[in-house]
Amino acid sequence: MKNVLAVDFGASSGRAIVGSFDGDRLTLTEIHRFSNDPVIVGKTMYWDVLRLLFEIKQSLIKAKPYNVESVAVDTWGVDFGLLDRDGRLLENPVHYRDGRTAGMLEESFKLVDREEFYNVTGNQFMEINTAFQLLSLVKQRPDLLERADKIALMPDLFGYFLSGKLVAEQSIASTTQLFDVKNKRWAADIAKKLGIDSSLFPQTVGSGSVIGKLSEKLCSELDIKPINVVAVCGHDTQCALAATPAQEKDFVFLSSGTWSLLGTELDQPIIDDNSYRLNVTNELGYGGKTAFLKNIIGLWLIQESRRQWIREGCEYSFAQLEDMAKAAKPFVSFIDPDAPDFTPAGNIPERIREYCRRTGQPVPQSVGEIMICIYQSLALKYRLAVEELELCTGKHFSVVYMVGGGTKDKFLSQLTACACGRTVCSGPVEATAIGNALIQLIAQGAVKDLDEARRIVRRSENISSFEPRDTQDWNDAYSQFKRLLPP
Repeated sequence: MKNVLAVDFGASSGRAIVGSFDGDRLTLTEIHRFSNDPVIVGKTMYWDVLRLLFEIKQSLIKAKPYNVESVAVDTWGVDFGLLDRDGRLLENPVHYRDGRTAGMLEESFKLVDREEFYNVTGNQFMEINTAFQLLSLVKQRPDLLERADKIALMPDLFGYFLSGKLVAEQSIASTTQLFDVKNKRWAADIAKKLGIDSSLFPQTVGSGSVIGKLSEKLCSELDIKPINVVAVCGHDTQCALAATPAQEKDFVFLSSGTWSLLGTELDQPIIDDNSYRLNVTNELGYGGKTAFLKNIIGLWLIQESRRQWIREGCEYSFAQLEDMAKAAKPFVSFIDPDAPDFTPAGNIPERIREYCRRTGQPVPQSVGEIMICIYQSLALKYRLAVEELELCTGKHFSVVYMVGGGTKDKFLSQLTACACGRTVCSGPVEATAIGNALIQLIAQGAVKDLDEARRIVRRSENISSFEPRDTQDWNDAYSQFKRLLPP
C-alpha cells in the first residue's frame, strides 16, 4: 500500500486527503477540512495565508498514522506572495477579487500590443491574472516591488514554506499571462514591457517534480519524518484534468467549483485568430499536455447569493436552493455569468435583477427564480464554450466529463447535458485531490503514466451519466441567451 497526502485548496475551502493505492484502486480518506476565508483590511482583500499554513501543519500531524510517503499542495491560480532577499514574506497575498486590478487590462495594452500579448502567452485576458496584479504594483506600489526578490505563486509558496525550496511549477506558471506557453519559459520580453523585472521569477520545473523534503525545522516542530514534497500540477484545474476519467483521446472536461473551467486536452497549444478572438486560454497540464479552455464564473454565483440571503436572515442550504430552482418556472430570464456585474463579492441576487431589467427581460423576484436563472445561464454558457472549442480545434465532442465539487449537484449535471445536447459523465467529486495523489504516485513510480492514472480513476470511482432532453426548449433558450452576449 502506497499512501500520499494531497492538500487541495479551493477558493472557498480546503481539504487534506490521504490517497491509498493498493496497485489496483485508489481510495481516499479525508483527514482534515477547513474553510478558506479572505480577510478585508482597510480597502484590501487578502488571503489568510498564515492560517492556511497552520491548516497544512494540522494535516501533516493528522496524516502521521497513515505513514504517507510524500505531500503536495494544489491551489487556485493567478495569486502570489512576494519574498524579500532573505526569503521572508513581505505581506499576505492579495485576493484576485481585490479591486487593485481595475483598469489594468487596458493599461497593459498601452504597453504591450494585445495580439503580441496573446500570441506569446496564449492566455485568456482576465483582469485578475498575475500580469495585471503585478502591473497594479508597478503603478501603485513600486516600493513593494523594489523590496521583493522573488514571486511565489500560491502552490509554490506553500511548497516553499514546507521545504525551503522555491520553484515555479509550470502549470501554475502558465496561469500568470507572463509565461511563454509554446517555449515553456517565462515571457521576459512581455514582463519588461510591463515594467516587471523578470528576475522576480523562480526557476520553472515540470509537473510532478520532487522539489525536496520537509524542512528539518518543520519536522522537529510537528514531530514528523522528512517526507518528499512534490510539485504536482499546482493549479487545481490541471490536477482535476489529470483525474478526468476519459477513455477518448478527444474529450471535453468541465471542472466545476467556484470557477467553471471548460476545455479539452491537446498535445500542443492553439494560438491563432479564432482562439484570440474567442479569448480561449492555453495552460500547461501534466505530461507536457496543453489544457485549451475557457474560464467561466461558476458556483460562485450560487455561493455568493447564498451568503447574501444569509445576511438577510435566510440560511438556506444548497439542497434547499436546488429544490427552489427545480420548482421555479424555467426559461424565463438569463444572465451572462461572465458579465463584470457578477465578479465582485456582494449582493448577487440584486445584480441579477438589475441585469435583467437592463436587458429587457422579466425580472426574477423569488429565491427560486434567481436560482433557476443562475442554473440555466451557467448551462447555456457551457454550451457556448463547447461550441467555441469545436470551432478552434475542428473537432466534435460527444461527451462532457464533469468533475469536481459541482458534480454533487445532480441538477446542474442534468441541465448541462440538456443545454449542451451531449452526454455528461459526472464525477469524481474529489477530482482535484485524486489528480494530486495520482501525480505523486507517478513521481514515486507506483503508477506508470497519465493513461494508467485515468484507468485507476475509472476503476475506483462511481461515474454518473446524464442524457439530453427537452431539446427544442433548450435550443430556443440558447438563441435567447446569445442575444445577451457582447458582440
